[in-house]
Amino acid sequence: MHPSVHARLTPDKPAYRMAGSGETVTYAQLDARSNQGAHLLRSLGLVRGDGIALMLENDARFFEIVWAAQRAGLYYTCISTRLAAPEIAFIIADSGSRVLIASAPVSPEIAVTGLEIFAPGARDFVAERTAFPGAPIDDEAPGIDMLYSSGTTGRPKGIRPALPEGPLDQTNALTEFGRTSYGMAADTIFLSPAPLYHSAPLRWCMAVQKLGGTVIVMEKFDGEAALSLIERFAVTHAQFVPTHFIRMLKLPAETRGLYDLSSLRVVYHAAAPCPVEVKRAMLAWLGPIIHEFYAGTEANGLTAIGPAEWLAHPGSVGRAIWGTLKICDEDGDPLPAGEVGAIHFADGPAFEYHNDPEKTAASRNRHGWTTLGDVGYVDADGYLYLTDRQSFMIISGGVNIYPQEIEDAIITHPRVADVAVIGAPDPEMGERVVAVVQPADWAEAGPALAEDIRQSLHGRLGRIKQPKQIDFVAELPRHPTGKLLKRLVRERYWPCS
Repeated sequence: MHPSVHARLTPDKPAYRMAGSGETVTYAQLDARSNQGAHLLRSLGLVRGDGIALMLENDARFFEIVWAAQRAGLYYTCISTRLAAPEIAFIIADSGSRVLIASAPVSPEIAVTGLEIFAPGARDFVAERTAFPGAPIDDEAPGIDMLYSSGTTGRPKGIRPALPEGPLDQTNALTEFGRTSYGMAADTIFLSPAPLYHSAPLRWCMAVQKLGGTVIVMEKFDGEAALSLIERFAVTHAQFVPTHFIRMLKLPAETRGLYDLSSLRVVYHAAAPCPVEVKRAMLAWLGPIIHEFYAGTEANGLTAIGPAEWLAHPGSVGRAIWGTLKICDEDGDPLPAGEVGAIHFADGPAFEYHNDPEKTAASRNRHGWTTLGDVGYVDADGYLYLTDRQSFMIISGGVNIYPQEIEDAIITHPRVADVAVIGAPDPEMGERVVAVVQPADWAEAGPALAEDIRQSLHGRLGRIKQPKQIDFVAELPRHPTGKLLKRLVRERYWPCS
């Protein structure tokens, strides 16, 4: 199962359509263009095991480039366009990427020595690849993504799996999960509303293309536009995050009623906890087709739950599909059903954080079971419930944001004595970033200082990490040892947590 197979069997079938521009790319075109891209990458001296980085918006060229890297045996690292230049530079250097392909001009801070750059104002990837043949390179071999998951101490964590061995068209666990659990096949019409640089949208879209289906890519999410696309293209499968659900549910009832959504067979969501009332509303609207899974970029385990199971276990994210669930105490020992602890997977796929043995070690307990840092419990039937997140990670619109990096940036402000960054409830995004600041001089607390802090963060943090709210306190609660008692700060915003 590979786009090249479908290019031979169904060459004129759309591999994907861009929702906004309407551009359609067939399997024959995807095959030829990815072959040309593979030749171009080889001409730059890249060999199996080397890496490239993509920093693209949802663009019609995205899949042509990742499939070029995949069939050239390369690692492809997809980087959020919303990160700041220092964050991007770190990922490029840490991943060892030799080529950067971007949809916007590249900052000099990113343009490190030896990096080949294809971007506006630099080389043109599409123009250069057209000089190469549309036939495969002689040494095709499967490559794989190398993606980054943000760390609790600020620096992103790269997950560099072993390169797949075997044929180019071999299947993988996610594709098989989609096929067996969600009924994905060649007749699948898949709506992808999220940025392709995130792991789940990227991997699911590529899985659909392995199966020979068609992906509908939204350049930017809009609730009513999503409903219109479902009707227009008879979408069968879609993946959302809870923020998407909330935005669609907030549409007037008469607007939602305008569109025929009967083609939908499966809708599934992940990336952030979904409020129970939101899930119930989605089930009432779309019927018993809402599925959910819990996993991470690390792919060390996965739980899943269907609509009937969820109604019997509301709030659960399911039972283990990959790996064995273990809820552990502070010593790493398993806890009984119903008790809250750190969520671990035993017997799941192995992973390591690239160039970071300390973070790799921290993700294991003494039994060798792995964790993503989440906290929860398992009921008597083996269903997992998420109750919190270690280090008070913030999830805003399905994107993980870690406070430490933001705190480290704010504390350098000369008029800030102390700071705590937390997530506060947000009716649309799930959570919003709030900085609670202890000023060096209490008399300066107010809008002027808040704006000065915001200005100091521009260019240092990606836009999504910028605090949406800055509040002031005379003193932050700290333990005599110096440890910040963030729980007490958070309780002001989550009084019932």
